[in-house]
Amino acid sequence: MALVIDGQRHVMKLTLGALAELEAGLDSDSLVALITRFEEGRIGSRDVLALIVAGLRGGGWRGTAGDLTAAEIEGGPLAAARAAAQLLARAFGEPA
Repeated sequence: MALVIDGQRHVMKLTLGALAELEAGLDSDSLVALITRFEEGRIGSRDVLALIVAGLRGGGWRGTAGDLTAAEIEGGPLAAARAAAQLLARAFGEPA
């Protein structure tokens, strides 16, 4: 999957390394807690940002969350939230 940031297409995927980085960045929360928040519709912008950064890094991007603070994501925050949800679904969903 991909996300367009500042007019440039970036591949996103949650590799094992990206998931480990995501989990470390969640402090006291776990990945299970993050998935539960998404399933219950209780996600926050911090959750979305963490997932987007992890997905981008899994796709080879070497930036940080700070690099995205002023970035324009094609489709806006709603597109970012959808992309984050898709990343989780693909990483933890049933194989096709």
